[in-house]
Amino acid sequence: MQGKIIKGIAGFYYVHTGEAGTFECKAKGIFRKEKQKPLVGDEVLMDVISLEEKTGNIVKILPRRNELIRPAVANIDQALVIFAAASPAPNFHLLDTFLIAMEYQRVDTVICFNKQDLIQQDQAEQLKRRYEKCGCHVIFTSALFSKGREELLALLAHKTTAVAGPSGVGKSSLVNLIQSDVEMETGEISSKLERGKHTTRHSQLICIDRDTYIMDTPGFSSLYVDGIPMEELKDYFPEFAQYETRCRFLGCSHIHEPDCGVKEALKQGAIHKERYETYVSIYNEIKEKKRY
Repeated sequence: MQGKIIKGIAGFYYVHTGEAGTFECKAKGIFRKEKQKPLVGDEVLMDVISLEEKTGNIVKILPRRNELIRPAVANIDQALVIFAAASPAPNFHLLDTFLIAMEYQRVDTVICFNKQDLIQQDQAEQLKRRYEKCGCHVIFTSALFSKGREELLALLAHKTTAVAGPSGVGKSSLVNLIQSDVEMETGEISSKLERGKHTTRHSQLICIDRDTYIMDTPGFSSLYVDGIPMEELKDYFPEFAQYETRCRFLGCSHIHEPDCGVKEALKQGAIHKERYETYVSIYNEIKEKKRY
């Protein structure tokens, strides 16, 4: 029987098959031997052990359209990354790193700033301008006051979307706002550190509509960009592209070279200073790793 993995916990995989329901399955040992691990979102074939008890064994993972490492999910159409507009303040370095990872894997990203009610309109406009230059769709929501729900649902329609974000930004509250089948546990903010307590402990696929799914994934506090050569890093900052033609040197890194179009755009405010600082920081990290 064929189905889709909607959840994986402690070696058990829950495979949704449509009319036959959801089966609790184990993965065959051959996957360990081949160093392949089933992921939430995988389309799989399973041997049914019991129709009555809804149990089976996963025997084959069908070809994936794509695969993300963090969050560890497969076959997604887009990513929805959720940060709080305030309380806690956005970690822009983390957000930018996530965007690089999605650009690298050719996954479209929607940025959602939750807790819209905690910031002024001009602050929201600044955030919107900053990230629309990166080619991202930017929206604002307030799970507390149910604001932005319809716009969010329209962006999710007819797609499988991986929902990710650090703890304490209202991610689980937003997931609860747009669907009613699975009640996600919500946490509270530590007043001392302004950090959220981890609430989502595993990735799971939630059906919102017939062909609309969201993958709720555990909160992340760090994200690493692996496999990107430092010479290619600039390609994952879309706002650089229009200024690179003004660079004096072909293959300009936009860091040390003179007559650099990107650095000139930075001086003029056309490229956001913190976005550029993230680029330089990650470039140097990759360079340092390469040395060792």
